[in-house]
Amino acid sequence: MSLFRLDATDGGARAGVLRTAHGDVETPVFMPVGTQASVKALSSGDLAVLGAQIILGNTYHLALRPGADCVRDQGGLHRFMAWPHAILTDSGGFQVFSLRDRRKLDEDGVTFRSHIDGSEHRLTPEVAMGIQAALGSDIAMAFDECPPSDAPVAELDGAIARTTRWAARSLAVARPAGQLRFGIVQGGVDILRRRAHLAELAQLPFDGLALGGLGVGEPPEIMHEVVGVIAPEMPIGPRYLMGVGTPRDILTGIAAGIDMFDCVMPTRNARNGQLFVRGGRLNIANARHRQDHLPVEEGCPCECCASYSRAYLAHLFHAKELLYYRLATIHNLRHYLDLTRGARAAILAGTFSGYRAGFLSADDRETRET
Repeated sequence: MSLFRLDATDGGARAGVLRTAHGDVETPVFMPVGTQASVKALSSGDLAVLGAQIILGNTYHLALRPGADCVRDQGGLHRFMAWPHAILTDSGGFQVFSLRDRRKLDEDGVTFRSHIDGSEHRLTPEVAMGIQAALGSDIAMAFDECPPSDAPVAELDGAIARTTRWAARSLAVARPAGQLRFGIVQGGVDILRRRAHLAELAQLPFDGLALGGLGVGEPPEIMHEVVGVIAPEMPIGPRYLMGVGTPRDILTGIAAGIDMFDCVMPTRNARNGQLFVRGGRLNIANARHRQDHLPVEEGCPCECCASYSRAYLAHLFHAKELLYYRLATIHNLRHYLDLTRGARAAILAGTFSGYRAGFLSADDRETRET
């Protein structure tokens, strides 16, 4: 039985089902980010109520604390965090980019200085895949080198070649039963290099492929151009756009044929007082909300909107009450999860173009705070 079933297409957009050891995942899908085995401010029960199908954890962070052996001895990541559904783990390759001032890169792997206590840690393709095996994730990402979007050509070419070599080494590591493995296509914003790297990785026996190294500083329109060209050329199996992004970015990716997305934006922005609504973003810190009896978004069925007013949320935010972070995070994740659920329904109905146009028309004020 194939691990990925394509149910429908509408233009370039796709609706499918990804089969994992912990259940089927209907695509397009947004994956809440639980870097350290926790989606910040939420319980696994909260995520279940929101209808999340799959969440993301991070190899580097979980290796630092509590440690892969601890998670393995507790029965694996699913049991450790009481999450019975699918989990994808990033290999730590993104930290090659994000912790550039704390790491030393060589052909064999990367040596990091911990952001927690400065201690030295080593990740290689073999170590990264071994950690993900111990964590017991459903999808393990190959270890890669993520270069900056403005990297010089020589650095970009080096990262591409090294990522290919590391991909083969990642695949050579024994995997636990049922764990899928995805490769990561690099190449910055250079379409020719992206296309060439895709051709290399497509020859390797990965269960799916991801586009990495996007949304790391380049203008959104450039990222959209790269995704629009490269995504349709990816193999028919699951396609994943890593770490991206705004609702507009996600709809653009879906239109190009991307199936899976993750981003810290809904959770991080919630903690900073920014709530996603149709037609813009609501800044709960604005004084006008202190006496506002309306919910964050009328018609939204999430716990936050069903029970509480903007005035109450504004009070919690200014008082730095912990409840604010939970309620705001619930709302923002509901917005993102509904976005991809709605896209799937539209693809199945053959109406995705209208769905996307309607959402973007309402969202043209995306950068305006309401």
